[in-house]
Amino acid sequence: MNVTQNVALQSYNSFGIVAKAYSLLRIGSVAEAVEAQQTLKNHPEGHCILGGGSNIVLTGDVRPLVLKMEILGKRLVSETDKAWIVEAGAGEDWHELVTWTLDQGWPGLENLALIPGSVGASPVQNIGAYGVELQDRFDSLDALDLVTGQVFSLNAAQCAFGYRDSVFKHTSSGPNGIGLAGRALILRVRFHLPKKWKPVLGYLDLERKMTETGIAHPTAQQIYDWVCAIRRHKLPDPKVLGNAGSFFKNPTVSPEQCADIIARDPKVVHYPMPDGSIKLAAGWLIDACGWKGKSVGNAAVYEKQALVLVNRGGATGGEVVTLAKAIQTSVYERFGIRLEPEPVVI
Repeated sequence: MNVTQNVALQSYNSFGIVAKAYSLLRIGSVAEAVEAQQTLKNHPEGHCILGGGSNIVLTGDVRPLVLKMEILGKRLVSETDKAWIVEAGAGEDWHELVTWTLDQGWPGLENLALIPGSVGASPVQNIGAYGVELQDRFDSLDALDLVTGQVFSLNAAQCAFGYRDSVFKHTSSGPNGIGLAGRALILRVRFHLPKKWKPVLGYLDLERKMTETGIAHPTAQQIYDWVCAIRRHKLPDPKVLGNAGSFFKNPTVSPEQCADIIARDPKVVHYPMPDGSIKLAAGWLIDACGWKGKSVGNAAVYEKQALVLVNRGGATGGEVVTLAKAIQTSVYERFGIRLEPEPVVI
């Protein structure tokens, strides 16, 4: 396989941070992935996996071998009385997959429209938006074990999905450890789209759209259009203003902790969760600390949405990380809550 040297990564990360990969290997098929596993033996610096580059912060040039996932393909694998099972290659663009499934008449992913990134990265992060998470529509996936060179499959339970979490974000500890971080190279992902489709409309932004339009029973396409409009209004286009989408996870607290915060800040935005915990809006917490529009160097908090950090032009990964840490400190000092970043710092 051809390993390319000194590859500029600015166009491969949505923050638009200037950095280079010492070595980069493009993977466009399962066969190439298997071959790449052998190539790793010649790279003692290790490796990192790059999909759409929408969930990373580059703090310098990347010495490990970069595996650029470019496996394409979308297809209907099977159809039953209850669901469509749809498969997509890891290199497919996530939003384009969502659009394609709706065009085929297979609803279910509409709440996840316009989330940046690739299909292969979607299970790693267990992406979610507007009341739907990937795990709600997940069927199974195929991945390559970068240690053994074997291709294997996982179902939803084996992926150990959590809030913006999965088995792919944890390293294995001990002989019975299940962590697959750095070990599993996701090749293909399959989705379970139920034929008894029901709209998911629990979020305030969608309820506002229902009120504005007078549509009480929207179709999947209408929800898709609403979600796209909401995200375009709230979030900057990475092609215009570099960013990695939501930078921090929405923290969860106990009802007692939430009551304590409400006593001090009655306007705090919060959502009850099925397990009894309370999810707080990280963007509101950051905004309440006065960060909206503030900057460190050329890294800044987006004026329209405090949950998004942006590159105003020429920002370094170090500036982004410094800004993020300052926000974390500020929120902790005021609310006693530690915000956890979503992007991976490389």
